Amino acid sequence: MQSPSANTETAPRPLIAEFRAATRRYGDVLAADALSIGIGRGEFLSFLGPSGCGKTTALRMLAGFETPTSGEVYLDGERVTEVPAYRRPVNMVFQHYALFPHLSVADNISYGLRQRRPRPDRAEVAQKVDRALAMVRLSGFGPRRIWEMSGGQQQRVALARAIVNEPKLLLLDEPLAALDRKLRREMQIELQTLQRQLGITFVLVTHDQEEALSMSDRICIMRGGRIVQSGSPNALYDQPVSRYVADFVGKSNFIDGIVTAQSGKDGQVETALGQRFAGRLSGSLEQGTKASLSIRPEQIGLTHAPRGGAEPVSVINRIFLGEHTEYLVRHATLGDLLVLVARQAEASEGGFAPGDAGFISWAPETGLILGQD
Repeated sequence: MQSPSANTETAPRPLIAEFRAATRRYGDVLAADALSIGIGRGEFLSFLGPSGCGKTTALRMLAGFETPTSGEVYLDGERVTEVPAYRRPVNMVFQHYALFPHLSVADNISYGLRQRRPRPDRAEVAQKVDRALAMVRLSGFGPRRIWEMSGGQQQRVALARAIVNEPKLLLLDEPLAALDRKLRREMQIELQTLQRQLGITFVLVTHDQEEALSMSDRICIMRGGRIVQSGSPNALYDQPVSRYVADFVGKSNFIDGIVTAQSGKDGQVETALGQRFAGRLSGSLEQGTKASLSIRPEQIGLTHAPRGGAEPVSVINRIFLGEHTEYLVRHATLGDLLVLVARQAEASEGGFAPGDAGFISWAPETGLILGQD
């Protein structure tokens, strides 16, 4: 169970689903370790973490494809721990869509409706299919075959098939992983819009931090089968509770050392070479504790001329990203650091090329002192 200090959630919503100390073992492997978290009605929640962290196991326990070894799962206030998947008010969109290639688009979407008992009449099924197609902007595509559809269109068909049954909970298992970057971004926007229109609770599993940050109301960062921190995207980015979270959510530079001073929320880290850097303390860190100063790349200024307290660096690499330019710079004692410069700032400064000398600086309050994992 995550500690209260790791919880940076916004105001709670009425719960549609809940894990209560849900644990899943596969022999000696602990895939999910005492997960305890509530999922709000109408919320867009993401489980984010690397492969093997337990996020897919959590999703499968919600879906009913896995039964907890211990602990409980609740849906809409009812205990469903042993209830099979086909009896839960839940639908799932898989990474590879799992569409039937021999069926038309309309038949794929209506498949779940046609399995109901009593079965809805044809007119009702057709009406619901048409409405689902309109929601995913595929009106008129019902007669087409799946192999005639692009990857993005197939993804929409999978979504339509999931929402046509009006589930209380829609589970998304890395549904955008197979799409190219541009289409993935378009589908992220469509998913957000669709979720707002339907009011259905979405639970997404992904290893893509950008995907989670851009779509979610709340994110659960997972590691070793446990939730190490949950909160809004802004809170996780600005207030990570550990180096692991700061490193996984966005990019960050780390300066390792020990805490040598603390006063309220402010502290100081001293490196092995005696350099001292101020920052905000994350949680309670006593003097002498090993810590890392985390500085986001966009918080670092890169200039040709030194400005009060700036550190000299050499530019190693430059990557143009459109609205930003990412520089890899090398400091004599701090090593390699990432610096993200907005296009307007770069234009006013004149830009840099690999091999150029420069100076970096950041405001003390932008650094965050984190306990080492």
